[in-house]
Amino acid sequence: MTTTAAIPDVPDAKRASLLISTPGSSLPLRAPNETTAEVSVTHWRHEPEHLVTDCCNYQAYYLGSMLIREFKGIESTIEACSKMKKSTDSMRKIPTITLSISYSGVRFIDFKTKHEIMVHHIRDISFASQDSDDLSTFAYITHDERTGHHYCHVFRVSTFDKAFEIILTLGQAFEVAYQLILKNQSS
Repeated sequence: MTTTAAIPDVPDAKRASLLISTPGSSLPLRAPNETTAEVSVTHWRHEPEHLVTDCCNYQAYYLGSMLIREFKGIESTIEACSKMKKSTDSMRKIPTITLSISYSGVRFIDFKTKHEIMVHHIRDISFASQDSDDLSTFAYITHDERTGHHYCHVFRVSTFDKAFEIILTLGQAFEVAYQLILKNQSS
Protein backbone atom coordinates (compact mmCIF):
# COMPACT_ATOMS: atom_id res chain seq x y z
CA MET A 1 0.00 0.00 0.00
CA THR A 2 1.26 3.48 -0.87
CA THR A 3 0.39 6.56 1.10
CA THR A 4 0.91 10.10 -0.06
CA ALA A 5 1.51 13.03 2.24
CA ALA A 6 -0.19 16.31 1.41
CA ILE A 7 2.19 18.26 -0.80
CA PRO A 8 1.86 22.05 -0.75
CA ASP A 9 0.83 23.49 -4.08
CA VAL A 10 3.46 25.07 -6.27
CA PRO A 11 2.70 28.80 -6.60
CA ASP A 12 0.94 29.76 -9.84
CA ALA A 13 2.89 31.59 -12.56
CA LYS A 14 1.87 35.07 -11.41
CA ARG A 15 2.79 34.41 -7.76
CA ALA A 16 6.03 32.63 -8.74
CA SER A 17 7.09 35.56 -10.93
CA LEU A 18 6.35 37.95 -8.07
CA LEU A 19 8.40 35.82 -5.65
CA ILE A 20 11.49 35.99 -7.88
CA SER A 21 11.10 39.61 -9.02
CA THR A 22 10.88 41.29 -5.61
CA PRO A 23 13.95 43.57 -5.23
CA GLY A 24 16.64 41.95 -3.12
CA SER A 25 15.09 38.52 -3.41
CA SER A 26 16.75 35.60 -5.06
CA LEU A 27 15.94 31.96 -5.37
CA PRO A 28 18.75 30.04 -3.68
CA LEU A 29 19.04 26.54 -5.10
CA ARG A 30 20.90 23.62 -3.63
CA ALA A 31 23.51 22.20 -6.01
CA PRO A 32 22.44 19.09 -7.96
CA ASN A 33 24.79 16.87 -5.95
CA GLU A 34 23.12 18.11 -2.75
CA THR A 35 19.64 17.09 -3.91
CA THR A 36 20.41 13.46 -4.74
CA ALA A 37 23.28 11.05 -4.16
CA GLU A 38 23.13 9.78 -7.77
CA VAL A 39 24.51 13.02 -9.26
CA SER A 40 28.06 14.33 -9.01
CA VAL A 41 27.36 17.55 -10.95
CA THR A 42 27.76 20.70 -8.85
CA HIS A 43 26.02 23.30 -11.07
CA TRP A 44 22.62 23.54 -12.73
CA ARG A 45 22.47 24.30 -16.46
CA HIS A 46 19.86 27.08 -16.34
CA GLU A 47 19.14 30.22 -14.37
CA PRO A 48 16.29 29.42 -11.95
CA GLU A 49 14.30 32.42 -13.21
CA HIS A 50 14.25 30.89 -16.69
CA LEU A 51 12.30 27.88 -15.40
CA VAL A 52 9.80 30.27 -13.76
CA THR A 53 9.26 32.85 -16.49
CA ASP A 54 9.80 30.55 -19.47
CA CYS A 55 10.63 26.90 -20.12
CA CYS A 56 13.38 24.72 -21.54
CA ASN A 57 12.39 22.89 -24.72
CA TYR A 58 13.91 19.64 -25.93
CA GLN A 59 13.12 17.59 -29.01
CA ALA A 60 12.72 13.88 -28.27
CA TYR A 61 11.20 10.69 -29.63
CA TYR A 62 8.31 9.49 -27.49
CA LEU A 63 8.59 5.70 -27.21
CA GLY A 64 5.41 5.41 -25.15
CA SER A 65 4.18 4.86 -21.64
CA MET A 66 3.66 1.83 -19.47
CA LEU A 67 1.45 1.21 -16.45
CA ILE A 68 3.55 0.62 -13.34
CA ARG A 69 1.84 -2.10 -11.35
CA GLU A 70 4.37 -2.09 -8.51
CA PHE A 71 6.33 1.12 -7.99
CA LYS A 72 10.04 0.27 -7.62
CA GLY A 73 11.82 3.50 -8.61
CA ILE A 74 14.75 2.89 -10.95
CA GLU A 75 13.74 -0.75 -11.48
CA SER A 76 10.41 0.48 -12.85
CA THR A 77 12.10 2.85 -15.31
CA ILE A 78 14.59 0.18 -16.46
CA GLU A 79 11.75 -2.27 -17.13
CA ALA A 80 9.68 0.35 -18.96
CA CYS A 81 12.65 1.48 -21.08
CA SER A 82 13.37 -2.10 -22.11
CA LYS A 83 9.75 -2.84 -23.03
CA MET A 84 9.19 0.45 -24.87
CA LYS A 85 12.42 0.10 -26.87
CA LYS A 86 11.41 -3.43 -27.95
CA SER A 87 7.88 -2.33 -28.86
CA THR A 88 9.18 0.51 -31.05
CA ASP A 89 12.00 -1.43 -32.76
CA SER A 90 9.78 -2.34 -35.71
CA MET A 91 8.06 1.04 -35.99
CA ARG A 92 8.94 3.00 -39.09
CA LYS A 93 8.22 6.36 -37.52
CA ILE A 94 8.41 7.14 -33.82
CA PRO A 95 6.51 10.28 -32.76
CA THR A 96 8.69 13.36 -32.33
CA ILE A 97 7.64 15.68 -29.54
CA THR A 98 8.90 18.74 -27.75
CA LEU A 99 9.33 18.31 -24.01
CA SER A 100 8.72 21.71 -22.46
CA ILE A 101 10.07 21.76 -18.89
CA SER A 102 9.35 24.47 -16.31
CA TYR A 103 9.01 24.74 -12.53
CA SER A 104 5.35 23.75 -12.86
CA GLY A 105 5.90 20.53 -14.82
CA VAL A 106 6.41 19.00 -18.25
CA ARG A 107 4.31 19.54 -21.35
CA PHE A 108 4.39 17.22 -24.39
CA ILE A 109 3.96 19.25 -27.57
CA ASP A 110 3.56 17.72 -31.04
CA PHE A 111 6.74 18.75 -32.86
CA LYS A 112 5.03 19.43 -36.20
CA THR A 113 1.63 20.85 -35.24
CA LYS A 114 2.78 22.54 -31.99
CA HIS A 115 -0.39 21.27 -30.28
CA GLU A 116 -0.16 20.35 -26.63
CA ILE A 117 -0.61 16.61 -26.19
CA MET A 118 -0.18 16.07 -22.46
CA VAL A 119 0.72 17.94 -19.25
CA HIS A 120 2.37 16.44 -16.18
CA HIS A 121 2.37 18.73 -13.15
CA ILE A 122 5.60 18.72 -11.17
CA ARG A 123 3.79 17.35 -8.09
CA ASP A 124 2.74 14.27 -10.12
CA ILE A 125 6.27 13.38 -11.32
CA SER A 126 8.00 11.11 -8.85
CA PHE A 127 11.12 9.68 -10.47
CA ALA A 128 13.33 10.22 -13.53
CA SER A 129 16.42 8.43 -14.84
CA GLN A 130 18.43 7.46 -17.88
CA ASP A 131 18.29 3.89 -19.11
CA SER A 132 21.35 1.98 -17.88
CA ASP A 133 21.72 0.03 -21.17
CA ASP A 134 21.18 2.96 -23.55
CA LEU A 135 22.01 6.37 -22.05
CA SER A 136 20.24 8.22 -24.88
CA THR A 137 16.97 6.76 -23.55
CA PHE A 138 15.38 8.14 -20.40
CA ALA A 139 12.11 7.94 -18.55
CA TYR A 140 10.09 9.48 -15.79
CA ILE A 141 7.24 8.20 -13.64
CA THR A 142 4.00 10.08 -13.13
CA HIS A 143 1.02 9.58 -10.89
CA ASP A 144 -2.42 9.92 -12.48
CA GLU A 145 -4.66 11.46 -9.81
CA ARG A 146 -7.78 10.44 -11.72
CA THR A 147 -7.01 6.71 -11.80
CA GLY A 148 -4.56 6.47 -8.91
CA HIS A 149 -2.08 4.60 -11.15
CA HIS A 150 1.58 5.31 -11.91
CA TYR A 151 2.86 5.43 -15.50
CA CYS A 152 6.39 5.46 -16.84
CA HIS A 153 6.93 7.65 -19.92
CA VAL A 154 9.92 6.72 -22.08
CA PHE A 155 11.86 8.95 -24.50
CA ARG A 156 14.91 8.76 -26.73
CA VAL A 157 17.16 11.61 -27.85
CA SER A 158 20.16 11.82 -30.17
CA THR A 159 22.91 11.64 -27.53
CA PHE A 160 23.41 10.52 -23.95
CA ASP A 161 24.58 14.07 -23.13
CA LYS A 162 21.20 15.44 -24.23
CA ALA A 163 19.36 12.82 -22.16
CA PHE A 164 21.49 13.74 -19.14
CA GLU A 165 20.76 17.45 -19.70
CA ILE A 166 17.01 16.77 -19.81
CA ILE A 167 17.14 14.70 -16.60
CA LEU A 168 19.23 17.44 -14.95
CA THR A 169 16.78 20.13 -16.11
CA LEU A 170 13.90 18.12 -14.70
CA GLY A 171 15.80 17.86 -11.40
CA GLN A 172 16.35 21.61 -11.44
CA ALA A 173 12.63 22.18 -12.09
CA PHE A 174 11.91 20.14 -8.93
CA GLU A 175 14.40 22.21 -6.94
CA VAL A 176 12.98 25.51 -8.24
CA ALA A 177 9.43 24.38 -7.39
CA TYR A 178 10.56 23.31 -3.91
CA GLN A 179 12.31 26.62 -3.24
CA LEU A 180 9.28 28.56 -4.51
CA ILE A 181 7.03 26.62 -2.12
CA LEU A 182 9.37 27.44 0.79
CA LYS A 183 9.57 31.10 -0.22
CA ASN A 184 5.79 31.33 -0.66
CA GLN A 185 5.20 29.81 2.79
CA SER A 186 7.60 32.25 4.46
CA SER A 187 6.14 35.38 2.84
